[in-house]
Amino acid sequence: MAEALEVTTFRLADGRTGADFVAANEDINAYLKRQHGFRWRRITEHEDGTIVDVVAWESVSDAEASARGIMTEMGDSPVHGTIDQSTVDFRILSVLQHTT
Repeated sequence: MAEALEVTTFRLADGRTGADFVAANEDINAYLKRQHGFRWRRITEHEDGTIVDVVAWESVSDAEASARGIMTEMGDSPVHGTIDQSTVDFRILSVLQHTT
């Protein structure tokens, strides 16, 4: 079972800031922590305003199961309103190498 990274990039909705996005993630963070295989999450903001959201999972299947829940079980989360949905690029990637 290979470790997986869920990598999502997007722009924020008009008038929203990185701080708005982070604050709107409170319920999503709690959801992720309850999911099987969750390891960690990091959110960054590039100088051009692009948000990069990376979540590490024990496996691709864990990442896929969680992603389904974000759109269904967590569909009413305020986080969705902070994102310009037309800019979302979402990928689940198997990790080829992990160096510590």
